[in-house]
Amino acid sequence: MSVSPRGALVLFSGGQDSTACLAWALERFSRVETLGFDYGQRHRIELDCRLTVRTELARQFPAWAARLGEDHLLDLSVLGQISDCALTAERAIEMQANGLPNTFVPGRNLLFLTFAATLAYRRGLSVLVGGMCETDYSGYPDCRDNTLKALQVALSLGLDGPMTVETPLMFLDKADTWALTQQLGGEALNRLIVEHTHTCYLGERGTLHPWGHGCGHCPACELRAKGWDAWQQRCRP
Repeated sequence: MSVSPRGALVLFSGGQDSTACLAWALERFSRVETLGFDYGQRHRIELDCRLTVRTELARQFPAWAARLGEDHLLDLSVLGQISDCALTAERAIEMQANGLPNTFVPGRNLLFLTFAATLAYRRGLSVLVGGMCETDYSGYPDCRDNTLKALQVALSLGLDGPMTVETPLMFLDKADTWALTQQLGGEALNRLIVEHTHTCYLGERGTLHPWGHGCGHCPACELRAKGWDAWQQRCRP
């Protein structure tokens, strides 16, 4: 695959999806930087995991290490202050009257990408990469393809220059995501994802399941485990 001379900024939480997106970007762009957000999330242990994932990616994949640039972390604690949801407060995870789970953080992806575009502009990067997906997701409206296409137009107009929003997982389910990372980095990459990434909404890093660390019963764990099992079924002769 030819490598684009454009630079990319990956929204990188340290979870399975953002790690898949980081590997995807490192395979395609000459310079790739990463951006994380501290917004008062209950599972902020992911902020530590993301640094470990970056280190392991660079160690195990030297070709990618040459393209992996700086990491950035932005304080968006104001988002946690104005949100009233199960990801920013000690609340039980449940469905709401509007049909969305209370893990939905209103406007989160819109804010993330707007801040990312601002940073990318200053860093000379013109591609934003995020793990948003409308196949295996909880119905979050800011994960939808139409939402992100509209935001791409707004960002490009507001910055008076092209700012591309890439969402390589948009139409993949979790089994497809495991298959994608297997294709990108083989068994080594999937083992790295299992051992070092973090998805669990409750911040559980105890038991190592076949699919990774987590409580095993929050929506994020259930989705990840279900995807792993479906992928394993595909791999069996």
